[in-house]
Amino acid sequence: MKLLIAVVQDKDTNRVLDALGEENFKITKLATTGGFLKEGNTTLMIGCEDDYVDHGLNVIKDNCSKREQMVAPISPMGGNADSYIPKPVKVEVGGATVFILPIEQFIQF
Repeated sequence: MKLLIAVVQDKDTNRVLDALGEENFKITKLATTGGFLKEGNTTLMIGCEDDYVDHGLNVIKDNCSKREQMVAPISPMGGNADSYIPKPVKVEVGGATVFILPIEQFIQF
């Protein structure tokens, strides 16, 4: 048995939850916040048998899209502001980051 921990952007959450639910995956949803952009994201904990890991990964991949977003850079704290140019930059957001962990034991009460 494996535990898939998938971190997805909030914009993709409903779509991936619906798709995983249609495929009978059991999911626990946690509201989390990203570190880089400090935006909301969702962490999904998905327990599944080893034979279904690839299928689960494909469902996540098919429903979490990458896209570009303009982000205003953060001004330097205490640094030389003379060389700072406050120009927005494009960053890639979305998609999913998935961690796959082995499960030694599963107990449900």
